Amino acid sequence: MSDYGHDLIFGSFLTPGSADATQPVRLAVLSEQVGLDLVTFQDHPYQPAYLDTWTLMSFVAARTSRVRLAANVTNLPLRPPAVLARSIASLDLLSGGRTELGLGAGGFWDAIESMGGRRLSPGQSVRALEEAIEIIRQVWDAGARGGVRVDGEFHRVIGAKRGPAPAHDVPVWVGAYKPRMQALTGRLADGWLPSLPYLQPGDLAKGNAVIDEAATAAGRSPTDVRRLLNISGRFTETGSGPLQGPAEQWAEELADLALTEGVSAFILASDDPDDLRRFAAEVAPATRDLVAAER
Repeated sequence: MSDYGHDLIFGSFLTPGSADATQPVRLAVLSEQVGLDLVTFQDHPYQPAYLDTWTLMSFVAARTSRVRLAANVTNLPLRPPAVLARSIASLDLLSGGRTELGLGAGGFWDAIESMGGRRLSPGQSVRALEEAIEIIRQVWDAGARGGVRVDGEFHRVIGAKRGPAPAHDVPVWVGAYKPRMQALTGRLADGWLPSLPYLQPGDLAKGNAVIDEAATAAGRSPTDVRRLLNISGRFTETGSGPLQGPAEQWAEELADLALTEGVSAFILASDDPDDLRRFAAEVAPATRDLVAAER
């Protein structure tokens, strides 16, 4: 367990609900207004109760000027990687370098298959994700000679033209829970993005160890991989459990996660405007102060 020394990021994890299509847009704009750094949306293209995440992100980019945007995480089985790469680069150029890439291997396979996606085993989905990352990065490498060439088991792109390059070096943040995906994250990705409610005690430390070992074996530094975390909780006057209490308690717990588990990005899953305001105004600055004092 260690502090990887990254600057702290605070963001929102919003539901892209379609019943009131203006609500996620309002919450994204509010996230920027209250000072959050990042706005993210679930990506479930098979879910008719949700807006299409990439269409929503494009609309939000036009309504904001500072906040960064990401899918949390992109559903790779339903988004061909070469096309996805150009979508990301295009939005990054249009937004002035504010698009990041959260990437997932897929999970709801019945729903994915119902939409025309291919059902994959856990091992296959890891290999497919690795091929996709290579394709995406080749597409972005607009200055390289020759076309994109990945003749993979699951993705085959032979000779596609490169570009456009995004406006900034877009990081790839992988949603990973199992050792094979975590090892891939350490070898190839720029960030690890799990959700705290899906983790058991000790899982962050175990995942960090796998990522660090894989990064080192690949000739990288463990600090090359940012550790991000989706969180949820409830603000109350008195504490009743982890992230169940006043803002001061939240700040202490998040600072501990930063200093002992290396988490440097905290993304709050809430569609409550008051939660977002309090997270930005009270929790984020207090957490930064605690971490800075300890560092």
